[in-house]
Parts: sequence; C-alpha cells; structure tokens
Amino acid sequence: MATAEHEVGLPKGLPRLSDATLRDSAHMAGVEFGPKDAAVIADLLVKTGIDLVEVGMISGPDSKDADLVLAAHEAIGPERSMTLVVVQDRKQVTKALDEAERLGVRHIMYSIPTSEQHAKLKLGSPSPKFLHVLARSAISQAKERGFHVTFSGEDGARTPKGRLVPYVTAGFEAGADRFRLAETVAYLSPWQMEEVIGDLTAIDGSEIEIHSHNMLGMAVANSLAAIRAGAQWISATVGGIGERGGNAPLAELLTSLRVIHGDTRFDLSHLTELSRVALKGAGLGHAFQSGPTTPHAFAYELPGQLNNPEAYETLPAELVGNTRELCVRTRLTPALVTWALADSGVFVDVDAFTPWLVERQERGGRPLLDRDAIRKAAVDFQAA
Repeated sequence: MATAEHEVGLPKGLPRLSDATLRDSAHMAGVEFGPKDAAVIADLLVKTGIDLVEVGMISGPDSKDADLVLAAHEAIGPERSMTLVVVQDRKQVTKALDEAERLGVRHIMYSIPTSEQHAKLKLGSPSPKFLHVLARSAISQAKERGFHVTFSGEDGARTPKGRLVPYVTAGFEAGADRFRLAETVAYLSPWQMEEVIGDLTAIDGSEIEIHSHNMLGMAVANSLAAIRAGAQWISATVGGIGERGGNAPLAELLTSLRVIHGDTRFDLSHLTELSRVALKGAGLGHAFQSGPTTPHAFAYELPGQLNNPEAYETLPAELVGNTRELCVRTRLTPALVTWALADSGVFVDVDAFTPWLVERQERGGRPLLDRDAIRKAAVDFQAA
C-alpha cells in the first residue's frame, strides 16, 4: 500500500539537486563563510548526494569569493561546483568570465533580473528587448568559452508570462543549458507555481530549475510543485540559510522527497552534521529559523535593498511586527556607510572611513555591525 501511495504523486523523473548555501549566504546580511567552512560543507553536500554545489559570486576581476571557490574546487572538484556570475553589460560580463576562467570555474549561473521592477532597478531599463539582447550576448559569450550555462530569472515568480516565456525561450535559443526560476520575492502558492513552471517546461528543449525563498513558509511545497509540473532541478540551502526569510531548507526537502515520493537516492545521515557546520560557520547558532518573524528576515547589507525594500519584500517588515535593519561584517562599501550615517549628525569622509572600518573589523574578529555600531565607529574615527 505504501509503495502504491508513493507512486501516485511520483513525477516523471525525480529531481536533481543543487545547493546554494555557499552562494545565497553571501547575500544574507552578516553571513560570511570562510574557505575551511566551504570545503567541509561542499564535501558533506556531495557525500549526501547533491549534484551541484553553488559557491561564490563573480562580477569582475579579483573576486572577493575567489578563496571560497578555490576551496570548494579542491574539496569536490570544479565539475561538482557552480558559481554565480553577475550580468550588467557585455564589457562587464567579459571581465567576469575572464575571472571565472582564472579560477577554473566550469559551471556558471547568470543572475539576470526579469521582472520590470528589478530590471529597471538593476539594469537601468525595463525593456524586454534590452533584456533579451543582454541575455543572448552573455550566454553566447559563455558558451563560446565552453562553460555550462544556467541562466536565471531573478524575481521570475513576479514576472508576467508574456514577459517571462519569451525571455526564457531566447535564452535557450542562445545556447543555455538550464534556466532557473528564482522566486526571489516569495509570491506564489504551490498551484500557481505549477502553472508558471508548466509554461516554462512547455518550451522546446528546456531544462528548468526552481529556486524558492521561504518568507511565506512554502519554499519546499513550491519546489515539489515545480517538480510536479516538470522542472528537473531544485535549488536548496542547508538549514534554509539565505536572505529574506531564507530558502528551501535542504533537510526538509530531502526528507519530503523520501516520505512523499519514496526517493532513497540521498544519504540523509549527513544532514545533522551539515546543519551544525553551516549554522556555526554562518554565525547563526542552532536557534536559526527561516520565515518572516526572525531577526534575519528583514536584515540587509546591500544599499539597494535598504533604499528599495519594496522591490525585495513579500510583505513589509512592519506588517508582521518586525523591523528592517542593516547587518554587516566586512562587506562594507561607501554607499552602505553613507546610508548608515544618514540623519545621524555624524560627518566623516566616507571614502576614508570605510577602509578604516573594514581594517578594524578584520583585526577585531569581524563582529556583526548594525547601523548604530557603524555610527559609533564613525565617532571613534573622528577621535582617532
């Protein structure tokens, strides 16, 4: 009877898994893994049976995540790793691909915003035509160099079908190997997710991955719904670590696949150790939880997120009695410091203060900084 029940909802093909713990964590305020953490986490993920370990982000030369990427490559090999490449324009993509080649990256994942709101915010133009040209150019460049290319639809869950499907079609026509629908802003119910993914799997030659965020607590359910609609890949993170309420938590996802679909491909015995190592390395502690009421749900370390929260939040922090906060360790920029010091009455040379604070952070063991801590540091800088 149990076998028959499992078979009822079994997808045509069980999903392959990618894990974004060592990449999405870079966007989570205050979380910074070191190379040793990356090596241990990557190794445990592969032992668990995860197909691809997503590690680091490259936007140009001298990537800050270079040591992280190299550590993962040494632990599990570049064939089991994938690295995100930021897309802004052709010249920038060329430099980023040069850096990827230097680091020995073989699998890349392009981050390209597809919703009108995000495209306007990040690319300076909401034009679908511009989006298609940019994606085609970036994909063609990477394929000419021999990379395996996944391209994303950042904020894809909020992108209308008439805008999303032509974009995805154009990407595959340019030679991309896989498309990732990013539910950047948690937005869809499982039944809505099935419909969106169904539109994408209907594209000839498509290979689709789902990357859900957990602000509404439906990341695992939406991931399973995507597979039901024909997606071949699920992206998750250990413990649900990730920005804006977290991501689809790996342990819950793998145990759901086993219970609901009878999927025994994965070695679940490593999951508790994975969670322990990842949460410790992230500085989050064993009490970390995903969702909208956690201290991390509305914490940011990017000026764009602080200045344009409506572009990133499913619901405003105030609606659930939470607060929006800046949290950062060493990823300080003049723009972020300027935001922190606004209306504080503290006036410093931001271009001089920022590297001073970064150096102090390194000497002091990278303590977590919020807005008040940055303001206090600015006063110390004035007195120095």
